[in-house]
Amino acid sequence: MNSFMIDVVGIVGVAIVVVTYFLLQSEKIDSKGFLYSFLNAFGSLLIMYSLLYNWNLASFIIEFFWILISIYGLKKWYRSKRQKSDN
Repeated sequence: MNSFMIDVVGIVGVAIVVVTYFLLQSEKIDSKGFLYSFLNAFGSLLIMYSLLYNWNLASFIIEFFWILISIYGLKKWYRSKRQKSDN
């Protein structure tokens, strides 16, 4: 993949994270819902992919933890959904 396309992947990731945050602040999505955590994780993965080619340690670390926290949110959402269906 050429450098331009790698940058495009990273920029799409940034757009996803920023739009997700805007949707949260404008109360269009729920921070405890699937979509919020999924979009944050997906956007961060795209950013992290671009960082593998345009290395920046500080950015890589923040994206790594953003993904971990998003996965935690997805697990909480899944447990909550499963618990509701068991009742």
